Amino acid sequence: MANSHEVLGFFHGFYGIGATVSPLVATSLITKAGWQWYSYYYLMTGAAAIALVYAASAFWAETGERYQLEHPIISGRDGEALSQTRVSLTHKVTWICAVFLFLYGGIEVAIGGWIVVFMTNVRHGGAFASGMAETGFWLGITIGRFVLGFVSPQIGEKLSIAIYLLLAITLELVFWLVPEFIVSAVAVALVGFFIGTIFPGVVIVMTRLLPRNLHVAAIGFAAAFSMGGGAVFPFMIGAIAQAKGVVVLQPILLAMLAVSLGIWATLFRLPREIPHEV
Repeated sequence: MANSHEVLGFFHGFYGIGATVSPLVATSLITKAGWQWYSYYYLMTGAAAIALVYAASAFWAETGERYQLEHPIISGRDGEALSQTRVSLTHKVTWICAVFLFLYGGIEVAIGGWIVVFMTNVRHGGAFASGMAETGFWLGITIGRFVLGFVSPQIGEKLSIAIYLLLAITLELVFWLVPEFIVSAVAVALVGFFIGTIFPGVVIVMTRLLPRNLHVAAIGFAAAFSMGGGAVFPFMIGAIAQAKGVVVLQPILLAMLAVSLGIWATLFRLPREIPHEV
């Protein structure tokens, strides 16, 4: 697809809009309108029902039979039928990007899930101001996906992601070491700005390094790892924070960003050419 990075960044930007508006609405309803915290889930249930109806109508014609016609079964050397997922797992790119997105998903969800507690307990901010810091983080992700989606292709997707990670590490150090509420709020918003476009960027890199007939399986596998990271790391940070305090959030995030950069660097050793279809 022409301008694939820009288009994908645009799509993911709308995800960021939802993530930005959601905490803003929740914070306003709880702190200003007097709602109980659990009441917001009623709104989310209604939104989920609308999304279910919309998604079902949009993809109703995309049946399993149609997918199999467009993506025929792959035969192995011994004639054994192999699924696209099984074949995609034989490529290093799939595993490198999956592990990378596992960490990325953990970083994004951990910041979004724990920033309010951190800003309240460690930076001593009020409930509304701390909620706005979370809104700033998601707003940064949203703007980053819209803006950097046009910048990354000019630099190169692999190199641009490495640069964004380095900038995020620098900002995370500022967030950790400068004990000022405003500085922390600005720093976390800028972290969101630079990491926001990473997920769509990884998808683009995978499409460049894998055969076209493996894109759906490989990207789906890596995206599932991302969701796994989003579940595992916030839970892990919560368990550690319960014993050591939420102040542990920053060094853990910094370590995760550094490891992510190391994993991403391994992609520079892989060939640039798109391999032939299996």
